[in-house]
Amino acid sequence: MSTLTGVSSAGAAASDSPLLDVRALSKRYDTRTVLDRVNFTLARGQIVSLVGPSGCGKSTLLRVLAGLDRDFDGEVVLDGQIRRGPSPRVGVIFQEPRLLPWLNVADNVAFSAGPRQGDDPRVARLLDEVGLAGIGCALPKQLSGGMAQRVALARGLFSQPDLLLLDEPFSAVDAMTRMRLQDLLLSLTQAHGTAALIVTHDLDEALYLSDRVLLLNTTGPHGSGRLVRDIAVSGGHPRDRRDTSIGDLRDELLEGIGAGLGV
Repeated sequence: MSTLTGVSSAGAAASDSPLLDVRALSKRYDTRTVLDRVNFTLARGQIVSLVGPSGCGKSTLLRVLAGLDRDFDGEVVLDGQIRRGPSPRVGVIFQEPRLLPWLNVADNVAFSAGPRQGDDPRVARLLDEVGLAGIGCALPKQLSGGMAQRVALARGLFSQPDLLLLDEPFSAVDAMTRMRLQDLLLSLTQAHGTAALIVTHDLDEALYLSDRVLLLNTTGPHGSGRLVRDIAVSGGHPRDRRDTSIGDLRDELLEGIGAGLGV
């Protein structure tokens, strides 16, 4: 049975030696506080989803963790080291694949190593892992949306990161492709021992993929984003998408989101 608690047992275990430790993270734009004292940890190899209503600061939090926004209060600690900026140990996958149209698939995958590095043997291995063996010479314009996102997954794993940050990674593809990409993400993170933090609006996706689900919601008179729930989803993978306990947790999440919106 899946369980719902204010502080998950998985989160407590992760605090012993977390891969990622976010401490009192706050982010302001002018006079508005977008994120207010966000605290959580993420263990090695763990998959955690971040959900919440639009405008609560999910994508802003991911940008800070990715090192794309360095203007914040608090601390981001990666494997015991305080970080404020990009790191090769952190891979980032966006909603759009963001492939460079003038580079072929192989060079896009290896882009973090420098231009025209597609002959690196890791590229062929990763393309094979994401089901795209033999297309390294293709250009992005020749790919379907699902294929392009598979390339983005391979690119995110190229630097052998400890942590993947994913911002609505499968929202732009059809339902069947989305389910296939979800299963691919699970197999890749397990094979590489990579932890993942996924921002998603899809509660079913969050509960299917994750060991924990964090609920970020707007609170206070100015609607600052705060972490209000830490939900443990028990049981390993693969999961049954028809599991009724997942449906029960979805209802709990919807209730929590509605409470923050005053619904």
